[in-house]
Amino acid sequence: MAAIGKIRSWGPVLVGIIALALFGFIAGDMWRSCETTGNQQRQQVGEVLGQKMSYTDYEGLIQEYENVLKTMGYEMNTDEQRNELRDYVWQNFVQNTIVEKECNKLGLAVTDDEMANVLKEGTSPVLSQLRLLPQMQPVLTQFFNQQTGRFDYSQVTYIYDALTQQLSNPQAAEQLAQFDSLWKLVEKVLRQQLLQNKYQNLFAGTMLSNPVAAKMAFDGQNTESTVLLASMPYSSINDNDIQIDDNDLKAKYNAMKEAQFKLDQELRDVKFVKFQVKASDSDRAKLLATMNDASNELKSDSAIVENVVRTHQSEVSYNGLPVTRAALQRISPDLAKRIDSMAVGQTTAPFETGNDNIGYTMNVVKLLAKTQQPDSIEFRQIRVGGATPDEAAKRADSIYTALKAGAVFDSLAVKYGENAEKQWFTSAAYQNNNTIIDDDSKQYFRSIMSLGVGETKNLKLSQMNIILQVTNRKAMVDKYDVALVRRFVDFSDSTAIAAYNTFSQFVSESQTIDALEENAPKYGYIVESARIPNTTHFIANLRGTHPAVKWLFADAKVGQVSQPYDRASDQNGRSDYIVVVALEKIHPVGYFDLDAVNEYVKNEVMKDKKFEQLAAKLNGVKSVAEAQQKGARVDTISQVTFPTPVSLMGQRERSLSGAIAGTDKGQFSKHVVKGDNGAYVFQVLDRTQREGAQFVAKNTEMQQQQQNIQGAFRNLLGDLYQKAKVVDKRYLFF
Repeated sequence: MAAIGKIRSWGPVLVGIIALALFGFIAGDMWRSCETTGNQQRQQVGEVLGQKMSYTDYEGLIQEYENVLKTMGYEMNTDEQRNELRDYVWQNFVQNTIVEKECNKLGLAVTDDEMANVLKEGTSPVLSQLRLLPQMQPVLTQFFNQQTGRFDYSQVTYIYDALTQQLSNPQAAEQLAQFDSLWKLVEKVLRQQLLQNKYQNLFAGTMLSNPVAAKMAFDGQNTESTVLLASMPYSSINDNDIQIDDNDLKAKYNAMKEAQFKLDQELRDVKFVKFQVKASDSDRAKLLATMNDASNELKSDSAIVENVVRTHQSEVSYNGLPVTRAALQRISPDLAKRIDSMAVGQTTAPFETGNDNIGYTMNVVKLLAKTQQPDSIEFRQIRVGGATPDEAAKRADSIYTALKAGAVFDSLAVKYGENAEKQWFTSAAYQNNNTIIDDDSKQYFRSIMSLGVGETKNLKLSQMNIILQVTNRKAMVDKYDVALVRRFVDFSDSTAIAAYNTFSQFVSESQTIDALEENAPKYGYIVESARIPNTTHFIANLRGTHPAVKWLFADAKVGQVSQPYDRASDQNGRSDYIVVVALEKIHPVGYFDLDAVNEYVKNEVMKDKKFEQLAAKLNGVKSVAEAQQKGARVDTISQVTFPTPVSLMGQRERSLSGAIAGTDKGQFSKHVVKGDNGAYVFQVLDRTQREGAQFVAKNTEMQQQQQNIQGAFRNLLGDLYQKAKVVDKRYLFF
């Protein structure tokens, strides 16, 4: 009994222990659940209408397009190309999600039968207007009949059948898989666009036009007015004479808020400093010594030009073939100018260029030869092979001998399995490539360029012979055999380290925006400002700055200064920038606050108050002459139409066009017109119909209806986007 009593006395303690154990068990499950939810949220790139897109799904859609682009030989090698694809995939996801939801409400869908009919008939305009990446548009041309211009589904089935019959060939199997992925993507995009087309057509049924509205639209576009215009610019009143208080600003802000200050995406106001690392005097001196060596070597008559160019690590290889001046211009405008004044055999001293497409370079040039050659050469050929090079040579000799004896080129070509089709050769075949051309290719190109019309040559290459015959030559141009040693004026590792250390010191002393602005001039830096959206990929148009974008939107607090980000690059691809950013202000989705748009609002209030003063001067005047007496400037303006803003002293005034269109010929304006740049009154002197304009009710009515539909549909999609609560957090991943 004593033991039982003792156990009872421990009852509250045991209950507490059990309760704690149960709480720990439940809390553990809750923690794991919260952790899982948090991980899922961290893997989301965005959301539309509550539909979330994970990073995995987003990458899958991107990969779908990349695979198709690869089958077309198009690689996404640059940041711009990859970002273009990412934006394209995201925008498609947003728009398709919005449209699909609206269509589901209305019971609209694209059935398999409808898809089959569209493909079979081939007449739907959607087929030729598929919303594909620009690089993918050529894909569609292979599915269209060149004679009728119609989509031909038999072309698709033909390719499928041809590849299916060769499945034993691994290459054909791979091609079939590639074509299958391509066609599935086309079908998916087609289905999406057909659905949107249905939705737009349903919406279009609510937009009607009529002959009266069509005639008004036609008159507005084609009726030209000549007016005598009296203007008083806002600049005639000193800003300091206008009193503006907070109540004025708030009232104007509230009036403009909904129309002009709405925000669909997050923005950040940032301050940033970018510094370009450049070659030091020591770096430049070392490079100059190398380039002087190159110049001296090229001056030697015994120099092997190709070796000199290669051993001095030129950015442009030497291929030993003459190029046009246009090709030299593409490399460097300065280089092309120098060639014009050089004599054959001359070698330049090292010189720098700063206007090249790739940035600053140091160059040495030797002009080896200058010739005049055709830029376009028509030729035909018979390729002659054999079990051994000797066998090919013997066979080629017999063909060449037969041709010399009068044999017909086409007949011999057919005999040896060639079609001898004539083709054009141009300088672009070799001069646009910065790659080393092999000896066989050089011989081939030189032979084509050296032959006259009707001449034939038996060209012996390492693996075969080619019988060449030139049939036409045209477009004679000057060509230059140029050896170019070209090097970037680049910085050394020690220079880069010193620049980074200095920049890091500046950042460590500038941990507030005020300090950043105060210290920048001491180091020779400039603080710049920008307002960036969460969809941006770069800061200051510098590639490689996405980590800074991610920091600004994911982690930064207002007033915080980032770490230095190095190896940022400009449009030339040179990774020689260091950047630091500071978050000045956050603009969440919703509206700009008054502080963010204060200057703009203040300017609008200023215009309102100036207009009040100018209108008070002009009120009551009955003619342009009276307005002129009150200080107005007078101009004659002609060819004014309703949809075109009046242009006055380089300024565009939209409100004037409407006021003029609403005033009869010979009449004076009914009231003072408020413009963007001043106050105006006018008299309509003349009104004429635009020459050649002819009103056809049906055509104009249809044209206006189509314009109304397109404009209204764009507005509808914009409104739907506003309500879709789009969340874009792709900046977390790219």
